[in-house]
Amino acid sequence: MKPWYVYIMTNKPDGVIYIGCTDDIEARVLEHKNKIYKNSFTAKYNCDKLVYFEEYKSGLEASKREKQMKKWKRKWKINLILDMNPSWMDISLNWSENVNSVFKIKRSLPTQE
Repeated sequence: MKPWYVYIMTNKPDGVIYIGCTDDIEARVLEHKNKIYKNSFTAKYNCDKLVYFEEYKSGLEASKREKQMKKWKRKWKINLILDMNPSWMDISLNWSENVNSVFKIKRSLPTQE
């Protein structure tokens, strides 16, 4: 089965936060970066940096987690990002290089309720 992802995009450290889910994270991040959907939230607020993601076995699991995260207080979302990516680095910049392997290992974190 193809994995699904819940991810967080931002425009700058501690900036606007967007949470989404997809079954093709690389393609979806490129859509955000290239502002394919001109009137979307991420295009409007220039959310073009991937700062966090988690992997799931199914779309149902990912969708449930996305909805859960969207209900969280902003501080909880920021803490989640800081735990995985304290510098708010765009982890998609060198997608194919080993630099991101630590993020790919840490992406499946326990749920925060």
